[in-house]
Amino acid sequence: MAGKLYFDELETRSSDSRAAAQSRKLRSVLGSIVGQSEAWHVAASEVHDIEDLSKLPVLRKSELAERQMNRPPFGGLSVKNVAHIFQSPGPIYEPGGITHDWWRMGRFLHAAGVRHDDILQNCFSYHLTPAGMIFESGARAVGATVLPAGTGQTELQVTAARDVGTTAYAGTPDYLKVIIDKADDMGISLAIKKAVVGGGALFPSLRQEYADRGISCLQAYATADLGNIAYESSSKEGMIVDEGVIVEIVTPGTGQLVLPGEVGEVVVTSMNADYPLIRFATGDMSAVLLGQSPCGRTNMRIKGWMGRADQTTKIKGMFVRPEQVASIVDRHAEVVKVRVIVRRLGQQDVMIVQLESTCSDESIYAETIEKTLKLKGVVEIVAPESLPKDGLVIEDQRSYD
Repeated sequence: MAGKLYFDELETRSSDSRAAAQSRKLRSVLGSIVGQSEAWHVAASEVHDIEDLSKLPVLRKSELAERQMNRPPFGGLSVKNVAHIFQSPGPIYEPGGITHDWWRMGRFLHAAGVRHDDILQNCFSYHLTPAGMIFESGARAVGATVLPAGTGQTELQVTAARDVGTTAYAGTPDYLKVIIDKADDMGISLAIKKAVVGGGALFPSLRQEYADRGISCLQAYATADLGNIAYESSSKEGMIVDEGVIVEIVTPGTGQLVLPGEVGEVVVTSMNADYPLIRFATGDMSAVLLGQSPCGRTNMRIKGWMGRADQTTKIKGMFVRPEQVASIVDRHAEVVKVRVIVRRLGQQDVMIVQLESTCSDESIYAETIEKTLKLKGVVEIVAPESLPKDGLVIEDQRSYD
Protein backbone atom coordinates (compact mmCIF):
# COMPACT_ATOMS: atom_id res chain seq x y z
CA MET A 1 0.00 0.00 0.00
CA ALA A 2 2.78 2.42 0.95
CA GLY A 3 4.42 1.83 -2.40
CA LYS A 4 1.29 3.05 -4.17
CA LEU A 5 0.36 5.96 -1.93
CA TYR A 6 3.79 7.25 -0.95
CA PHE A 7 7.12 7.85 -2.59
CA ASP A 8 8.85 5.68 0.02
CA GLU A 9 8.46 4.43 3.60
CA LEU A 10 10.28 7.48 5.01
CA GLU A 11 7.15 9.58 4.61
CA THR A 12 5.13 7.59 7.18
CA ARG A 13 7.78 6.76 9.79
CA SER A 14 7.35 7.77 13.42
CA SER A 15 8.70 11.05 14.74
CA ASP A 16 11.22 9.21 16.96
CA SER A 17 12.46 7.10 14.05
CA ARG A 18 12.83 10.19 11.84
CA ALA A 19 14.68 12.17 14.51
CA ALA A 20 17.10 9.31 15.20
CA ALA A 21 17.84 8.77 11.49
CA GLN A 22 18.29 12.47 10.82
CA SER A 23 20.60 12.83 13.82
CA ARG A 24 22.80 10.02 12.49
CA LYS A 25 22.86 11.56 9.03
CA LEU A 26 23.61 15.01 10.44
CA ARG A 27 26.60 13.73 12.43
CA SER A 28 27.92 12.01 9.31
CA VAL A 29 27.53 15.14 7.19
CA LEU A 30 29.11 17.42 9.80
CA GLY A 31 32.09 15.08 10.04
CA SER A 32 32.70 15.29 6.30
CA ILE A 33 32.53 19.07 5.87
CA VAL A 34 35.72 20.93 5.01
CA GLY A 35 36.36 24.59 4.28
CA GLN A 36 34.60 26.04 7.32
CA SER A 37 36.38 27.99 10.05
CA GLU A 38 38.15 26.28 12.93
CA ALA A 39 35.62 27.78 15.34
CA TRP A 40 32.80 26.27 13.27
CA HIS A 41 34.34 22.80 13.48
CA VAL A 42 34.72 23.13 17.26
CA ALA A 43 31.05 24.04 17.54
CA ALA A 44 30.06 21.24 15.14
CA SER A 45 31.81 18.70 17.36
CA GLU A 46 29.21 19.50 20.03
CA VAL A 47 26.27 18.69 17.75
CA HIS A 48 25.10 15.18 18.59
CA ASP A 49 21.52 15.30 17.35
CA ILE A 50 19.16 17.66 15.56
CA GLU A 51 18.25 19.36 18.85
CA ASP A 52 21.84 20.69 19.03
CA LEU A 53 21.72 22.51 15.69
CA SER A 54 21.14 25.86 17.39
CA LYS A 55 24.75 25.70 18.62
CA LEU A 56 25.88 26.43 15.06
CA PRO A 57 25.70 29.85 13.39
CA VAL A 58 23.20 30.66 10.67
CA LEU A 59 24.61 30.94 7.14
CA ARG A 60 22.98 33.79 5.23
CA LYS A 61 22.77 34.21 1.47
CA SER A 62 24.69 37.49 1.67
CA GLU A 63 27.51 35.70 3.52
CA LEU A 64 27.50 32.94 0.92
CA ALA A 65 27.78 35.51 -1.88
CA GLU A 66 30.70 37.19 -0.13
CA ARG A 67 32.46 33.87 0.40
CA GLN A 68 32.04 33.05 -3.28
CA MET A 69 33.59 36.35 -4.30
CA ASN A 70 36.65 35.54 -2.21
CA ARG A 71 36.84 31.84 -3.07
CA PRO A 72 35.01 31.18 -6.33
CA PRO A 73 32.88 29.47 -7.32
CA PHE A 74 31.41 27.91 -4.14
CA GLY A 75 33.04 29.89 -1.35
CA GLY A 76 35.26 27.07 -0.14
CA LEU A 77 32.29 25.00 1.05
CA SER A 78 32.30 21.22 0.74
CA VAL A 79 31.20 20.31 -2.78
CA LYS A 80 31.66 17.08 -4.73
CA ASN A 81 30.22 15.19 -7.70
CA VAL A 82 29.43 18.44 -9.53
CA ALA A 83 27.88 17.97 -12.98
CA HIS A 84 26.59 21.52 -13.48
CA ILE A 85 27.25 25.02 -12.17
CA PHE A 86 24.27 27.37 -12.06
CA GLN A 87 24.01 31.11 -11.54
CA SER A 88 21.25 32.84 -9.61
CA PRO A 89 20.75 36.61 -9.19
CA GLY A 90 23.36 38.15 -6.94
CA PRO A 91 25.23 36.49 -8.55
CA ILE A 92 25.33 33.31 -6.47
CA TYR A 93 26.62 30.04 -7.90
CA GLU A 94 25.08 26.68 -7.09
CA PRO A 95 26.36 23.21 -7.90
CA GLY A 96 24.14 20.55 -9.40
CA GLY A 97 24.47 16.81 -9.61
CA ILE A 98 23.01 14.14 -11.86
CA THR A 99 22.79 11.33 -9.34
CA HIS A 100 19.28 10.04 -8.59
CA ASP A 101 16.89 12.85 -7.58
CA TRP A 102 19.73 15.15 -6.51
CA TRP A 103 17.32 17.95 -5.49
CA ARG A 104 14.75 15.54 -3.95
CA MET A 105 11.91 16.74 -6.17
CA GLY A 106 10.58 13.27 -6.97
CA ARG A 107 8.79 13.12 -3.64
CA PHE A 108 6.74 16.19 -4.54
CA LEU A 109 5.91 15.00 -8.05
CA HIS A 110 4.78 11.65 -6.66
CA ALA A 111 2.54 13.42 -4.13
CA ALA A 112 1.07 15.41 -7.03
CA GLY A 113 0.19 12.21 -8.87
CA VAL A 114 2.84 12.41 -11.60
CA ARG A 115 3.77 8.90 -12.73
CA HIS A 116 5.66 6.97 -15.40
CA ASP A 117 2.85 7.31 -17.95
CA ASP A 118 2.83 11.12 -17.79
CA ILE A 119 4.46 13.52 -20.23
CA LEU A 120 5.65 16.52 -18.22
CA GLN A 121 6.04 19.84 -20.02
CA ASN A 122 8.81 21.49 -18.04
CA CYS A 123 8.43 25.26 -18.43
CA PHE A 124 11.11 26.20 -15.94
CA SER A 125 14.24 27.78 -17.37
CA TYR A 126 17.20 25.62 -18.31
CA HIS A 127 19.37 28.72 -18.85
CA LEU A 128 21.87 29.42 -16.03
CA THR A 129 19.29 28.92 -13.24
CA PRO A 130 18.74 25.36 -11.95
CA ALA A 131 14.91 25.25 -11.84
CA GLY A 132 14.60 23.35 -15.13
CA MET A 133 17.05 20.67 -14.04
CA ILE A 134 15.52 20.48 -10.55
CA PHE A 135 12.12 19.52 -11.91
CA GLU A 136 13.59 17.31 -14.63
CA SER A 137 15.45 15.24 -12.06
CA GLY A 138 12.20 14.89 -10.10
CA ALA A 139 10.41 13.71 -13.23
CA ARG A 140 13.10 11.09 -13.81
CA ALA A 141 12.66 9.90 -10.23
CA VAL A 142 9.00 9.07 -10.87
CA GLY A 143 9.62 7.81 -14.40
CA ALA A 144 7.77 10.56 -16.29
CA THR A 145 8.79 11.64 -19.79
CA VAL A 146 9.97 15.26 -20.01
CA LEU A 147 9.34 17.83 -22.71
CA PRO A 148 12.08 20.40 -21.88
CA ALA A 149 10.10 23.44 -22.98
CA GLY A 150 11.73 26.19 -20.94
CA THR A 151 10.14 29.63 -20.95
CA GLY A 152 8.50 31.77 -23.63
CA GLN A 153 7.37 31.03 -27.20
CA THR A 154 3.87 30.31 -25.95
CA GLU A 155 2.37 29.41 -29.31
CA LEU A 156 5.06 26.77 -29.84
CA GLN A 157 4.45 25.52 -26.29
CA VAL A 158 0.79 24.97 -27.13
CA THR A 159 1.59 23.18 -30.38
CA ALA A 160 4.13 20.94 -28.66
CA ALA A 161 1.74 20.14 -25.81
CA ARG A 162 -0.90 19.06 -28.31
CA ASP A 163 1.46 17.10 -30.54
CA VAL A 164 3.21 15.08 -27.82
CA GLY A 165 0.16 14.73 -25.59
CA THR A 166 1.39 16.63 -22.53
CA THR A 167 -0.47 15.50 -19.41
CA ALA A 168 1.41 17.41 -16.72
CA TYR A 169 2.86 20.90 -16.42
CA ALA A 170 5.84 22.16 -14.40
CA GLY A 171 6.56 25.87 -14.12
CA THR A 172 5.55 29.06 -12.37
CA PRO A 173 1.89 29.18 -11.29
CA ASP A 174 0.74 31.86 -13.70
CA TYR A 175 2.49 30.69 -16.88
CA LEU A 176 0.20 27.69 -17.17
CA LYS A 177 -2.71 30.11 -17.55
CA VAL A 178 -0.83 31.87 -20.35
CA ILE A 179 -0.48 28.53 -22.13
CA ILE A 180 -4.08 27.40 -21.75
CA ASP A 181 -5.43 30.84 -22.68
CA LYS A 182 -3.30 30.75 -25.83
CA ALA A 183 -4.59 27.25 -26.55
CA ASP A 184 -8.15 28.59 -26.28
CA ASP A 185 -7.28 31.37 -28.74
CA MET A 186 -5.84 28.79 -31.15
CA GLY A 187 -8.84 26.47 -30.79
CA ILE A 188 -6.64 23.69 -29.40
CA SER A 189 -7.67 21.30 -26.64
CA LEU A 190 -4.87 20.22 -24.31
CA ALA A 191 -4.66 17.07 -22.19
CA ILE A 192 -2.98 18.68 -19.16
CA LYS A 193 -4.55 17.36 -15.94
CA LYS A 194 -1.75 17.83 -13.41
CA ALA A 195 0.40 20.84 -12.55
CA VAL A 196 3.43 21.05 -10.25
CA VAL A 197 4.40 24.65 -9.65
CA GLY A 198 6.88 26.82 -7.79
CA GLY A 199 8.82 30.03 -8.10
CA GLY A 200 5.88 32.24 -7.17
CA ALA A 201 2.69 32.42 -5.17
CA LEU A 202 -0.19 30.13 -6.13
CA PHE A 203 -3.18 32.34 -5.43
CA PRO A 204 -6.42 30.55 -4.43
CA SER A 205 -8.34 32.14 -7.30
CA LEU A 206 -5.82 30.80 -9.82
CA ARG A 207 -5.81 27.32 -8.29
CA GLN A 208 -9.60 27.31 -8.50
CA GLU A 209 -9.49 28.41 -12.14
CA TYR A 210 -7.28 25.43 -12.90
CA ALA A 211 -9.55 23.11 -10.90
CA ASP A 212 -12.52 24.33 -12.92
CA ARG A 213 -10.63 23.16 -16.01
CA GLY A 214 -9.98 19.75 -14.48
CA ILE A 215 -6.33 20.48 -13.61
CA SER A 216 -5.03 19.52 -10.17
CA CYS A 217 -2.37 22.07 -9.18
CA LEU A 218 0.01 21.61 -6.24
CA GLN A 219 3.02 23.69 -5.24
CA ALA A 220 6.48 23.05 -3.84
CA TYR A 221 8.70 25.30 -1.77
CA ALA A 222 12.21 24.92 -3.15
CA THR A 223 15.31 27.05 -3.65
CA ALA A 224 18.26 26.90 -6.01
CA ASP A 225 20.64 26.36 -3.09
CA LEU A 226 18.70 23.70 -1.21
CA GLY A 227 16.39 21.95 -3.66
CA ASN A 228 13.03 20.82 -2.32
CA ILE A 229 12.25 22.06 1.18
CA ALA A 230 8.53 21.35 1.54
CA TYR A 231 5.61 20.44 -0.68
CA GLU A 232 1.84 20.16 -0.86
CA SER A 233 0.00 16.87 -0.96
CA SER A 234 -3.54 16.17 -2.08
CA SER A 235 -4.83 17.31 1.32
CA LYS A 236 -3.68 20.89 0.56
CA GLU A 237 -3.21 21.56 4.28
CA GLY A 238 0.10 23.30 4.67
CA MET A 239 3.37 22.04 3.17
CA ILE A 240 5.07 18.84 4.31
CA VAL A 241 8.79 19.17 5.02
CA ASP A 242 10.96 17.03 2.75
CA GLU A 243 12.64 14.01 4.32
CA GLY A 244 16.13 15.14 3.25
CA VAL A 245 16.20 18.43 5.16
CA ILE A 246 15.78 19.74 8.68
CA VAL A 247 13.68 22.89 8.95
CA GLU A 248 13.83 25.35 11.83
CA ILE A 249 11.62 28.41 12.26
CA VAL A 250 13.67 31.08 14.00
CA THR A 251 13.45 34.69 15.06
CA PRO A 252 14.94 36.66 12.13
CA GLY A 253 18.46 37.82 12.84
CA THR A 254 18.96 35.60 15.89
CA GLY A 255 18.83 31.97 14.80
CA GLN A 256 16.81 31.12 17.91
CA LEU A 257 13.75 28.93 17.53
CA VAL A 258 10.34 30.56 17.88
CA LEU A 259 7.54 28.80 19.72
CA PRO A 260 5.57 26.22 17.70
CA GLY A 261 3.01 27.99 15.54
CA GLU A 262 4.72 31.38 15.70
CA VAL A 263 5.90 33.09 12.52
CA GLY A 264 9.64 33.29 11.94
CA GLU A 265 12.36 32.84 9.35
CA VAL A 266 12.83 29.47 7.66
CA VAL A 267 16.31 28.06 8.30
CA VAL A 268 17.16 24.83 6.51
CA THR A 269 19.84 22.21 6.97
CA SER A 270 20.32 20.18 3.80
CA MET A 271 21.93 16.80 4.29
CA ASN A 272 22.87 16.38 0.65
CA ALA A 273 26.26 14.72 1.00
CA ASP A 274 27.44 16.35 -2.25
CA TYR A 275 26.59 19.88 -1.08
CA PRO A 276 25.59 20.09 2.58
CA LEU A 277 24.30 23.47 3.74
CA ILE A 278 24.02 23.80 7.49
CA ARG A 279 21.47 26.22 8.98
CA PHE A 280 21.04 28.11 5.72
CA ALA A 281 18.73 31.11 6.17
CA THR A 282 16.26 31.35 3.31
CA GLY A 283 14.98 34.83 4.15
CA ASP A 284 11.43 33.44 3.90
CA MET A 285 8.89 33.63 6.70
CA SER A 286 6.63 30.77 7.73
CA ALA A 287 5.30 28.94 10.77
CA VAL A 288 4.91 25.35 11.89
CA LEU A 289 1.45 23.98 11.23
CA LEU A 290 0.63 21.81 14.21
CA GLY A 291 -0.71 18.30 13.78
CA GLN A 292 -0.28 15.66 11.09
CA SER A 293 -1.35 15.87 7.48
CA PRO A 294 -4.60 14.03 6.65
CA CYS A 295 -2.77 12.40 3.72
CA GLY A 296 -0.88 10.17 6.17
CA ARG A 297 2.58 11.72 5.80
CA THR A 298 4.03 12.24 9.25
CA ASN A 299 6.76 14.85 8.86
CA MET A 300 6.45 18.39 10.20
CA ARG A 301 4.32 20.79 8.19
CA ILE A 302 4.79 24.50 7.62
CA LYS A 303 2.13 26.99 6.61
CA GLY A 304 3.84 27.90 3.37
CA TRP A 305 5.37 31.18 2.30
CA MET A 306 4.31 34.07 4.59
CA GLY A 307 6.52 36.89 3.34
CA ARG A 308 10.17 37.81 3.55
CA ALA A 309 12.34 38.38 6.58
CA ASP A 310 13.84 41.21 4.58
CA GLN A 311 12.42 43.12 1.62
CA THR A 312 13.70 40.68 -0.97
CA THR A 313 10.67 39.81 -3.08
CA LYS A 314 9.92 37.11 -5.63
CA ILE A 315 8.40 38.58 -8.80
CA LYS A 316 7.53 36.35 -11.75
CA GLY A 317 9.68 33.64 -10.22
CA MET A 318 12.77 35.86 -9.80
CA PHE A 319 14.09 37.35 -6.57
CA VAL A 320 14.48 41.13 -6.54
CA ARG A 321 16.74 42.34 -3.73
CA PRO A 322 16.95 45.79 -2.11
CA GLU A 323 20.60 46.14 -3.07
CA GLN A 324 19.70 45.59 -6.73
CA VAL A 325 17.07 48.33 -6.56
CA ALA A 326 19.49 50.69 -4.85
CA SER A 327 22.07 50.20 -7.60
CA ILE A 328 19.71 51.87 -10.09
CA VAL A 329 20.38 55.15 -8.28
CA ASP A 330 24.11 54.63 -8.74
CA ARG A 331 23.69 54.20 -12.50
CA HIS A 332 21.77 57.45 -13.05
CA ALA A 333 23.01 60.63 -11.35
CA GLU A 334 19.65 62.40 -11.72
CA VAL A 335 17.73 59.64 -9.90
CA VAL A 336 17.32 60.41 -6.21
CA LYS A 337 15.27 57.46 -5.03
CA VAL A 338 13.72 54.24 -6.40
CA ARG A 339 10.78 52.18 -5.19
CA VAL A 340 9.61 48.88 -6.70
CA ILE A 341 5.92 48.07 -6.31
CA VAL A 342 4.53 44.60 -7.04
CA ARG A 343 0.86 44.11 -7.88
CA ARG A 344 -1.34 41.50 -9.51
CA LEU A 345 -3.09 42.18 -12.81
CA GLY A 346 -5.48 39.34 -13.50
CA GLN A 347 -3.43 36.29 -12.57
CA GLN A 348 0.02 37.71 -13.31
CA ASP A 349 2.63 39.72 -11.43
CA VAL A 350 3.22 43.31 -12.49
CA MET A 351 6.32 45.24 -11.43
CA ILE A 352 6.15 49.04 -11.27
CA VAL A 353 9.41 50.92 -10.80
CA GLN A 354 8.94 54.44 -9.45
CA LEU A 355 11.89 56.80 -9.76
CA GLU A 356 12.31 60.23 -8.20
CA SER A 357 14.02 61.99 -11.09
CA THR A 358 14.33 65.37 -12.78
CA CYS A 359 14.31 63.62 -16.17
CA SER A 360 10.91 62.97 -17.72
CA ASP A 361 12.05 60.42 -20.32
CA GLU A 362 10.99 57.02 -18.98
CA SER A 363 12.64 55.12 -21.82
CA ILE A 364 16.18 55.84 -20.64
CA TYR A 365 15.57 53.75 -17.50
CA ALA A 366 13.92 50.67 -19.03
CA GLU A 367 17.18 49.02 -20.11
CA THR A 368 18.88 49.67 -16.77
CA ILE A 369 15.92 48.18 -14.90
CA GLU A 370 15.85 45.05 -17.03
CA LYS A 371 19.61 44.51 -16.75
CA THR A 372 19.70 45.20 -13.02
CA LEU A 373 16.53 43.44 -11.86
CA LYS A 374 16.46 40.79 -14.65
CA LEU A 375 12.81 41.69 -15.25
CA LYS A 376 10.86 44.15 -17.35
CA GLY A 377 8.76 46.66 -15.44
CA VAL A 378 6.47 49.63 -15.83
CA VAL A 379 8.49 52.82 -15.32
CA GLU A 380 6.87 55.70 -13.47
CA ILE A 381 8.78 58.95 -12.93
CA VAL A 382 7.67 60.94 -9.90
CA ALA A 383 8.75 64.27 -8.49
CA PRO A 384 11.68 64.43 -6.06
CA GLU A 385 10.65 64.05 -2.40
CA SER A 386 7.31 62.47 -3.37
CA LEU A 387 7.98 58.82 -2.49
CA PRO A 388 7.10 57.72 1.06
CA LYS A 389 9.85 57.93 3.66
CA ASP A 390 9.03 54.60 5.24
CA GLY A 391 12.28 52.76 4.53
CA LEU A 392 10.75 50.54 1.85
CA VAL A 393 12.46 50.08 -1.49
CA ILE A 394 10.29 47.08 -2.45
CA GLU A 395 6.58 47.18 -1.66
CA ASP A 396 4.56 44.01 -2.23
CA GLN A 397 0.90 44.98 -2.69
CA ARG A 398 -0.27 41.49 -3.70
CA SER A 399 -2.96 39.86 -1.60
CA TYR A 400 -2.33 36.28 -0.51
CA ASP A 401 -5.85 35.65 0.79
